Amino acid sequence: LGQWKAEPISALILPDTTFVPNSKGYPTLYRPHQSFLRSMIPLFPAAALIVACTGSNSRENPELYLQYLRHITATLPTPSVVDTFASGYQDYLQAPLQPLMDNLDSGTYTVFERDPVKYVQYEEAIFQALQDHHTTPQCNPPVIMVVGAGGRGPLVDCALRASQRAEIPIRVFAVEKNPNALVTLRVKKAEHWGDQVEIIHEDMRRWKAPELADILVSELLGSFGDNELSPECLDGAQAFLKENGISIPCNSTAHLALLSSSKLHAEASAYGERSKMETPYVVMFRKVHEATAPQAVWTFEHPLRPGKGDNLEGKHNKHNCRYAQREFTPGFPMRLDGLAGYFDSCLYKDVYLSIHPETFSDGMFSWFPIYFPIHTPLLIPEGGKVCVRMWRRTAQAHVWYEWSVDIHSREGQYLYRTPIHNLSGRSYKIGM
Repeated sequence: LGQWKAEPISALILPDTTFVPNSKGYPTLYRPHQSFLRSMIPLFPAAALIVACTGSNSRENPELYLQYLRHITATLPTPSVVDTFASGYQDYLQAPLQPLMDNLDSGTYTVFERDPVKYVQYEEAIFQALQDHHTTPQCNPPVIMVVGAGGRGPLVDCALRASQRAEIPIRVFAVEKNPNALVTLRVKKAEHWGDQVEIIHEDMRRWKAPELADILVSELLGSFGDNELSPECLDGAQAFLKENGISIPCNSTAHLALLSSSKLHAEASAYGERSKMETPYVVMFRKVHEATAPQAVWTFEHPLRPGKGDNLEGKHNKHNCRYAQREFTPGFPMRLDGLAGYFDSCLYKDVYLSIHPETFSDGMFSWFPIYFPIHTPLLIPEGGKVCVRMWRRTAQAHVWYEWSVDIHSREGQYLYRTPIHNLSGRSYKIGM
């Protein structure tokens, strides 16, 4: 039934034989039918609800069925914080941000800084890191480097609050390349932070720090974990982290799932250009169906351990390339319209951020999932197997993703293979 959430529904027809009388003789639906109806009404508020009358009771008392459907509609769950925030964004294709190449404006920063969950988690991660790192009162105040301080400096605020909680004084370097954010950061320093914070207007990859940091804090995660180039940024930034220093976050993992959504595929196809079908989009999923649980495809760790990225200051970026092949078995027929991408991240120890459906950080709205379209929708037969291949490729000035899908029958017979989407970054690249 979940597949219907991904279809363009205009009416829901309920045969009167679907209803059963309650103890007072009024028509009601079984709980599974109630649950399905409650899930569909918010997705398709304009859809007609039709009771097909075949029995004499429904013809004599149609008002009873209408009353029951009104009751179902009136008792729908209250929208969540995320649903309220995302109103108007659901199933709307948006280009992912490129904060490394583009300078974000203050309005963009303001939206993300309203997140009620993300900065609570960052503060807790810094608090725990301070407690673990600062073991004796005789230690010098820890140095915290906040790279990509951005906007109004929310990560700096997190560090200062964590310092107060831990009763451990700190010194903070707030490193930010975006001139649009610099004015606000300087006002915050003058009015709130004082000499405890030093603001640095530099690119984190090229800045020569006057001293090494005990804790490196960054806010570079994207909807697919690494799609805002956190690995490339932190390769440079870790040069000013002490050998035993702590990076927050300490890793990020990308996940993929099979996605069915006639609406999203139709919107991408409507452009009439191949490039639009080879571009990943950030989307707040609503009228979609995922036939399988997401699978992890790759992980990036921070800081990069010795031996995993030789010549970090050189011109190549090969150590940040990735390839993954994953097999999915939906178990029932479905139409495949693309791939859904998610991430989760360990900030420090047991402190996590996640947009993975099974481990989602409740109330967090800073990231929507990412959608990788495919040129032509594919029909997966019952028992069919889907092999997904995903690449993260890199050149001197760009990073891009490539993806392809194979379909096999239950017996293993090859049925279809898509071309490699976005080959050589021909349609979409992330600028460094």
